[in-house]
Amino acid sequence: MALCVLLLGSDPRLSPPQAYNIHVNGVLHCRVRYSQLLGLHEQLRKEYGTNVVPAFPPKKIFTLTPAEVEQRREQLEKYMQAVRQDPTLGGSETFNSFLRKAQQETQQIPTEEVVLEVLLSNGQMVKVTILTSDQTEDVLEAVASKLDLPDDLVGYFSLFLVRETKDGAFSFVRKLQEFELPYVSVTSLHNPEFRIILRKSYWDSSYDDDVMEHRVGLNLLYAQTVSDIEHGWILVNKEQHRQLKSLQEKVSKKEFIRLAQTLKYYGYLKFDPCVTDFPEKGCHVVVSAGNNELNFQVRLPNEQIKEGSFKVTRMRCWRVTSSVPMSNGPSGSSPGKSEVKLELAFEYLMSKDRLQWVTITSPQAIMLSICLQSMVDELMVKKSGGSIRKMFRRRANGALRRSDSQQAVKSPPLLDSPDASREPMAKLSSKLTSVSLRGISHSSSANDVGANDFHGNYAFEGIGDEDL
Repeated sequence: MALCVLLLGSDPRLSPPQAYNIHVNGVLHCRVRYSQLLGLHEQLRKEYGTNVVPAFPPKKIFTLTPAEVEQRREQLEKYMQAVRQDPTLGGSETFNSFLRKAQQETQQIPTEEVVLEVLLSNGQMVKVTILTSDQTEDVLEAVASKLDLPDDLVGYFSLFLVRETKDGAFSFVRKLQEFELPYVSVTSLHNPEFRIILRKSYWDSSYDDDVMEHRVGLNLLYAQTVSDIEHGWILVNKEQHRQLKSLQEKVSKKEFIRLAQTLKYYGYLKFDPCVTDFPEKGCHVVVSAGNNELNFQVRLPNEQIKEGSFKVTRMRCWRVTSSVPMSNGPSGSSPGKSEVKLELAFEYLMSKDRLQWVTITSPQAIMLSICLQSMVDELMVKKSGGSIRKMFRRRANGALRRSDSQQAVKSPPLLDSPDASREPMAKLSSKLTSVSLRGISHSSSANDVGANDFHGNYAFEGIGDEDL
């Protein structure tokens, strides 16, 4: 996954020179100038060569006109998309460290030792001493070390940015990524409702066996399962509830998990109520992700509730789009408030010869896209005979880093200009991946960016009517 951002420029307070604001989920991540992006380009070209790095918008001798400013923004957008989509460049330490450094500088948080609180599913707080400049992998390793979680199990867990709801549950914002500093990401929101939580990051319940081999892994998985049942994410009838309670009283954690594995929605991640256009426009829906599918519980206009699932192996591709309100207020104001309208749309194989687009309008669209991509990643690893035990590996400096197979899945920045003369809402498409599309021919036209608009699915399977 997972950098899916907006680049808004230019900042009127910093003109000249022009500046561009990078947002993640509508929240300011960092502010960069053209000269900084040029410096990034030159460093990438030095490390990877001119044949690998895309062309960069040239310098201009004279002051740019408004039209030229917009042209440069579009060129920088294409450049950043191309870099992020490239499996080598987008996954490089040069690119990610550039974004981390810019994030820290923009938020004006000095490098110092701090205590970061990370939640576990049972509400327990883990306090780790880190540097404000520590990246996501470093913080995850610190939490694992504090919990005595073995190194070979770290890859089964991830850190998530969540927002605590009134009923004590959590609304998932996104999985923290390699391009950000967790301490800076959470503190810059200036809202105590936002927290960082540790959860398992895989979908296939067969991997539970690996996690349960170790005492700490078992305790983490047990706590998450209990929490998911308490919040109604896993459906339990009266008899099953009685059996689970009995196992809890006996502290039979493995048996408790084994029983939970047989229940509906075990291992699913439940999203906040949102809106879909399936089976018709304007339907309210509760979406859950798990078991290599998106489950829909749809409330139809006649108040009837219908349930159905969309298998990830029948999604040919998907994309996230953004409707961005143009604000005349100062850039970066309202740091914790997102006004970006997000949509996830996927093309689904309804029958042997019929593909149909299904759209979900939700502030959690990016998180939904992350879930889909991680399901595909996991399917492909399993199909190749690999193991998610190998999805993490040591770097020379001791920090943890994703393997090359995961580094290949990236999402680029997206730029837009809050020009008051433009329409108040601008429809933008997030280019979400470097993965090639199956069954889609790529145009050689420089103006045809349609192929880059989509998140391709290597796990897409052609099926016959008898399978539907």
